[in-house]
This record gives sequence, C-alpha cells and structure tokens, in this order.
Amino acid sequence: MQSQIFEIQYALNTFYFLVCGALVMWMAAGFAMLEAGLVRAKNTTEILTKNIGLFAIACTMYLICGYYLMYDGNLFLINIAGDSSLAANAISDSVANGFNGDAVYSQASDFFFQVVFVATCMSIVSGAVAERMKLWVFFAFAIVMTGFIYPIEGSWTWGGKDVPLIGALNFHDFAGAGIVHLAGATAALAGILLLGARRGKYGENGEVRAIPGANLPLATLGTFILWMGWFGFNGGSVLKLADVNSANAVAMVFLNTNAAAAGGAIGALVTARLIFGKADLTMLLNGALIGLVTITAEPLTPSPLLATLFGLVAGILVVFSIIGMDKLKLDDPVGAVSVHGVGGLFGLILVPITNAEASLLGQLGGAAVIFSWVFVTSMIVWGLLKFVIGIRLGEYEEYEGADISECGQEAYPEFLR
Repeated sequence: MQSQIFEIQYALNTFYFLVCGALVMWMAAGFAMLEAGLVRAKNTTEILTKNIGLFAIACTMYLICGYYLMYDGNLFLINIAGDSSLAANAISDSVANGFNGDAVYSQASDFFFQVVFVATCMSIVSGAVAERMKLWVFFAFAIVMTGFIYPIEGSWTWGGKDVPLIGALNFHDFAGAGIVHLAGATAALAGILLLGARRGKYGENGEVRAIPGANLPLATLGTFILWMGWFGFNGGSVLKLADVNSANAVAMVFLNTNAAAAGGAIGALVTARLIFGKADLTMLLNGALIGLVTITAEPLTPSPLLATLFGLVAGILVVFSIIGMDKLKLDDPVGAVSVHGVGGLFGLILVPITNAEASLLGQLGGAAVIFSWVFVTSMIVWGLLKFVIGIRLGEYEEYEGADISECGQEAYPEFLR
C-alpha cells in the first residue's frame, strides 16, 4: 500500500514537472513576440530566427554537456529502462527509510524542466544585442553560454557543488532571479559594451533618439505569454505537488507571481505618466516583466500584498534604469538588462525581508559571484569573436536591415520597398 502511494506521488510530481516545463518552454514564444514587436520591421525575421535557433542550441548543448556540468547527470544515453530503474530505486528507498518529503520524479522530467531555463537565460541576450549583431556570431556565443557558462554558474548554486564561497554565503534564489535572469542580463551587458549602439540612436551632442518598435501588438502579446509562462517558471521550482504542503506552496507561488507582475505594471505605468506625461506602453510591458523577475527570487514567503508592493517598486525602478542606460549610451532595444539585471538583483536583495534564512550580505555576495563569473567569461567569448570574425554588421547591412543581410527574406515584404 505504501509503495502504491509513493508511485502515485512519483507520477504526479513527474507530470507536474513536465507541465511546468511546457509552460516555461512557452516563454520562448513570449520572448520571440516581445522582441519581434520592439525591433524595427527590417530586423523581424532575424530576431525570430535567433529565438528559434537559440532554443535548439540550448536544448542540444545542455543535453551534450550542460546538464552533466551542472548536476553530474548524464542524459546523453538515457533510455526508458534506465529512468525507470532510477524511479524504482527512489521509491524503494522511500519505502525502506520512510518518505522524508523530498521530491521524487523522473530524471528525464528534471532535465526537461532544467533545459527550458537554460533557453530562457539565453533569450535575454537576444533582444539586448538586436539590430546590429551578426546572426552566426550570436549562435556561436549561445553554444558557449548554454553549454558552459550557465551550467558552471548553476552548479555552484542549484547544482550543490562544493564551492566554499557560495556555501558560506548561504545564498537563496528560489527560481532563478540571479541564476537565470541576472546571468542572462550580465552576458547581454558584456555584449552591448563590445558591440556599441545602433547607428543613429545617440546624437553628436548626446541626445537620445527614439527608435520605435514595429509592432506593439506583438510586443504586448509576448508580454502576456511570458506572464503566463512564469507560473511554470516559479511554480515548477517548488519541485513537487503530490502532498498537501506542496500543493499549498504551489498555490501561493502562483498567487504571488501574478501579484508582483500586476504591481510592476502599475508602478511603471504611473511613473512613466509622471515623467513623460503619457502612458508609455513599452514601459508598462517592462514593468510587468520586472515584477515577474523580482518575485522569482522568493515567490513563496511574501504575503500577496507584499509581493504586489515588491513588484510596484520594481516597476518604478525599471523606468529609471532604462533612462539611465540611455544616458550611459548603452543601447538595449528591448530593455533586457534593466528588466532582468536590475530586477534580478533587486529580487535577491528583497529575499531576507520575508525569508529569515537569508541575509543581505549573502544575497549580495551570491549576486556578485554570478555577475563576476558571467561577465568575465562573456567578455572573453565576445572579445574573441570580435577579434576573429567581427561581431557587428557592416554599416550598409545594418541600414538595410538584418532580415536581408542575414536571412535573405523580409517579415513584411508587402509593406516595404
């Protein structure tokens, strides 16, 4: 009887992991639509190609080496029988020793859930370097980022590798505000620094020239898709569902995730109205997204009202961050560094407010370790690519648009000359 109960729990936890992984995979569509809406029409096909390509690269590289580096788990030669034997061993151990509340689920489902996080991290980079980076250079960086840079950083945190610095810090990151989002934003920042701004973005006197996106309905759709997918991102990070406490935890995580997004949207909308005198849709979208990133660090312990407040403050921060990036002449067409970098760091700093096990020093230290590793390694990879083959489109190719120069086809041919 006890064995049957454990088998049911195993099946439910595995199914829950797979559903949440599918929701996170759906976020890839959100990133694609968001970025396609915020770039100019002449760069739409290329940005969509990047999003599909990076997802495929992430899945393949994490299968070949990333998962092993991060968790010492080799899925390259996995088969149904092998996964079933692991399940049988886990269930028999639970029966023999008593179920201690640890999550038990299929190793294949764990890989599937983890690999879509890798793709999410790389998707952050895509929008930040849009409209002026060579397509195949981006894909080359994606190979290194998803196969080495992210897995090594993840092994120090979620992977449980024996790294004294991280262990001493007692670093807490529930669903990846730092491990996924801050890491992706850091790699993006390194690329922006070496790549430079789009031509015409900043005037000779330092003035900022707006370059509007081509399709705000698509950007809005992308934001709603990301908002929905985030329930799998944060909810799946509970790791299990098949007991009362876990089910209640999942419900709380869903509730707080939604509350923070709403708070972020309101904060950015009101702040933009006060500064610009208008309701800025792009700021509103980024406000919702930074609310989601912020609550990712700890979506379980805050009250719903506090989660809303966290999102509200994050929504205010993202407006000032985007303005500050432009003043520094750091050209980020979609605001990825502000949303995922500032939001990730802010979320980590907030964790000790509701989680007594965390400390501000530990959170800042963990964020510093993640930033330092990703920034240095990314600068090395971007720098080598720049030296060997060049990372930026030529002046004419950039003027013509990456759709033609990189993909040979336009996204909206009937609307262009």
